[in-house]
Amino acid sequence: MSRNTENARSADRTTTSGLSVSRSPVSLTSLLVGAAFLLVGVLGFVPGITTNYSALGGAGHHSGAMLLGVFQVSVLHNVLHLLFGVLGVALSRVPTLAKAYLVVGGVAYLGLWVYGLVTADDSAANFVPLNAADDWLHLALGLGMLVLGLVMPRRASRGTAATYYGPTAGGRIQ
Repeated sequence: MSRNTENARSADRTTTSGLSVSRSPVSLTSLLVGAAFLLVGVLGFVPGITTNYSALGGAGHHSGAMLLGVFQVSVLHNVLHLLFGVLGVALSRVPTLAKAYLVVGGVAYLGLWVYGLVTADDSAANFVPLNAADDWLHLALGLGMLVLGLVMPRRASRGTAATYYGPTAGGRIQ
């Protein structure tokens, strides 16, 4: 590929301000959701933000640590948040995969909500661990991710790009 062709393609993906418009709305959404899960995973290991940090267990319902003083967490729970966040960020690069992350992740969180409702908080089956606050958060996350995955477009139209990036947005919008 010639240098001129490469420069022209690069110019098609940017505005006059140099802002890229090549990331689709569903990709941006997946990126933000993944980043939020990364943040939650990290915060689960921060004393003070996680109360009763000295009682942070590896796994199971015996962990006494509470993220923001509300959500029961363990090392396993935090690591799962980190991995789910990394997955969201990685899959955000491809719109179809970003959509799948949101839809499948939403369904998984709805399943986790049901699992939390039918599993007693002090049961050995509560290995993540989950409490009532986690259960209802999982319902909200599941519904939110599922809806976002279903309604966010995989491609940005010129009109959408102009809305997000101003009237100078143009070029080849993906």
